[in-house]
Amino acid sequence: MIYKGYSAYIEFDEDAGIFHGEVLDTKDVITFQGTSVTELKKAFKDSVDDYIAFCKKRGEEPDKPFSGKFVLRIPKELHRKIYIKAVKNGQSINNFITQQLSSMGE
Repeated sequence: MIYKGYSAYIEFDEDAGIFHGEVLDTKDVITFQGTSVTELKKAFKDSVDDYIAFCKKRGEEPDKPFSGKFVLRIPKELHRKIYIKAVKNGQSINNFITQQLSSMGE
């Protein structure tokens, strides 16, 4: 499930007969639960809305789902090879890597 850019990871506890969920796109801990899919969806949305309202009340920015930036440490030789391939393709390293990663799902 996705709501306001936040994604949920859900598990079902067969013994308790309840769904447990956690929001994945934040360092803050946001959980929710429900006994039906309808109840679970409502609890997820309510939890995200409560989190955003809580942050606003405290004057803090909510942890945003994905900035589009991440730091990746790679060996120097691999960095050099990526740079050379990017230049040969007339691209920046960023565009080259983005293109390569995007094609993985195809």
